[in-house]
Amino acid sequence: MKSPPLRKQDPYQPLTKDEFRERFYNRFQDPAYDKVQDELERVFETAWDGYIQYRKSPRVREGGEGFADPKQKLSTDWLAAREAILAAQRAHENPKSPSRILLVLASTRSEHSCPGEISKTRRLIQVAREAIESRQGFEVDLLDLSSLADEPWKVIHPCKACVSTAMPLCHWPCSCYPNHAMGQTNDWMNELYPRWTAAHGVMIICPVHWYQAPAPLKLMIDRLVCADGGNPDPTTTHGKDPAKAKELELKGWDYPKHLAGRAFSVVTHADAAGAENLRRMLSDWLSDIGMVQAGPSAVLDTFIGYYKPYATSHEDLDADKELPIQVRNAALSLTNMVTQLRSGAYRAPDEGLTDPREK
Repeated sequence: MKSPPLRKQDPYQPLTKDEFRERFYNRFQDPAYDKVQDELERVFETAWDGYIQYRKSPRVREGGEGFADPKQKLSTDWLAAREAILAAQRAHENPKSPSRILLVLASTRSEHSCPGEISKTRRLIQVAREAIESRQGFEVDLLDLSSLADEPWKVIHPCKACVSTAMPLCHWPCSCYPNHAMGQTNDWMNELYPRWTAAHGVMIICPVHWYQAPAPLKLMIDRLVCADGGNPDPTTTHGKDPAKAKELELKGWDYPKHLAGRAFSVVTHADAAGAENLRRMLSDWLSDIGMVQAGPSAVLDTFIGYYKPYATSHEDLDADKELPIQVRNAALSLTNMVTQLRSGAYRAPDEGLTDPREK
């Protein structure tokens, strides 16, 4: 198939220097910064120059052995993330290593920020953690997404949807960030990719926010698109060259599933609506990227304090004696599936079949 033309519409319009200045200084509203105004102005001029000259990746080095073009210079940030993923994959494959469960606390609610109280999700996570750690040979990696709301300068930047241009343009791990020219730094995903890679099982416990997943969980999900078909070699697309990526995909792309074969469990909870739909969406997503549901008991949607006041929701959870047992069962089902997967005892019903729709 002939590579289609790139569709473009509007020329890029950078911020003016005044607009850039306003955004830069909005981060320094505290009067305490007044005494370092001269220093801030010099930093501003440097940041403006990096933006207008577009120094996205100011520190680079040759990729070296293992890349299609070993001489191409790649971001040192990206190379470090890649090395961390490769190390995590080696740990994942080591038969002598403990079985690792990535336990995802998907609520943004924190007692250390505006809500002033812990989340019910955190309480359920504690039940799951105790159940998993009760199993010999298992360890828990707690991924607390609420830290995005109560720690400074920690972010998950949004996915730029490179995959919709062509799958090979979406690199594994994501090479869109950090973008030092745009000030898009402190991207947490470079730490999270290795944690997903090292895991043998993943359990997500999640509240409903307006019929959907909380924003930090959705940001992480979107940025994990590179794990489902992403290109591990940016030199094959000469960085972010969309025309080369289209050409490469049309030559034949195998859409590698970098997290396939790991087990999963999902628990969603709500107070009025949406728990079932969210559970389905998360389960479908995890299945689509090649992960294995740990049986019927491993996925659960439920209500806490159904149509009752928010103020008494923790008391409603106290009164629900069955839910902690269900969460424990989901966690233990996950450990059982991980044990089967790592021992080789599990055989997928569709093993050996070829999917005609790889995308």
